Amino acid sequence: MPRVACIDIGTVTARLAVADVEGGRVLRLAKHSEICNLGEGVDATGRLAQGAMERVFACVQGYVESAREAGAVAACCTMTSAARDAENSWELGAALDSLGLDPLVIPGEVEGALTFLGVARDFPGTRILVADNGGGSTELALGSLLPDGRLDLSFVRSVDVGCRRLTEKYLSSAAPPAAADLGAAHDFAAAPFAEAVEAGGLAAAGTRGATDGAPERLVVCGGTVTSLVAISLALEPYDSSRVHLASLTRSQVDELEARLASMGVEERAALPGLQAKRAPVILGGAVAISELMRQTGFERLQASESDLLFGLATTAAAALTGEDSPVTWKPTMRPLR
Repeated sequence: MPRVACIDIGTVTARLAVADVEGGRVLRLAKHSEICNLGEGVDATGRLAQGAMERVFACVQGYVESAREAGAVAACCTMTSAARDAENSWELGAALDSLGLDPLVIPGEVEGALTFLGVARDFPGTRILVADNGGGSTELALGSLLPDGRLDLSFVRSVDVGCRRLTEKYLSSAAPPAAADLGAAHDFAAAPFAEAVEAGGLAAAGTRGATDGAPERLVVCGGTVTSLVAISLALEPYDSSRVHLASLTRSQVDELEARLASMGVEERAALPGLQAKRAPVILGGAVAISELMRQTGFERLQASESDLLFGLATTAAAALTGEDSPVTWKPTMRPLR
């Protein structure tokens, strides 16, 4: 049974998963995450800031050592939205290479498919829309998990709507935002979501505009939605068993957005259930999820912690053993010595 390490470097968070995988199934997965804010300033400058790269490098250096200590035999590393947008992401890639990794900047469509693979195991045979709401983008994937373990994906798209992108464009003040700025953030999110809904047939089953093969459920993953669930439950400390597959209605999301919008960043940071480092961007994330629900017509979502890392672990093990993977893309595995 191979034990693999997967490192994913997102716009806000850098994460590590150490997983035991056998026969294409993840048997055990331990996750660690740290908010590093790699995407700080990228929307405005098109470049990764030196300080942000240094934070990520220090974090990943610790992850590599932790993976070795945990007995992982090989590791893969992916970078997502911030690295896709930045012209100097190669600098961070070169630094991570010195740690024995081969970091790959993955396209949004690959990110969406991997996330769908991670999420769909909890919804076999159900037509689902999976939304991975991150810092710089939201990946949308529509399909189902077939009985033989294959994925039936009919639509995958990456949309440039994320919590940090919205924050830096419209909501960056430490004080509660002006109504006009909050409205502008909604307008910015609405347009690309609406276009994706029309192009991919993402309108919820039973709603106006729904087509054949419409999704029956909306499943959202990422730090924003898990934080919103934790805030709604006032979880202190955070309890993943109460967050995973928990539901939020559209009215609950809108109420949480209004509550967050009435606060400054310091007040948000003190909320039970919210990591203090996520306080500056949580309102932007709530806007994104609210607008996603509005454009798709879903009145309820389910939060999932079985995200990109879970799908990446499955494909990593397949790459290591030569087995087939439900996702055609394969990560580059490097041995951990």
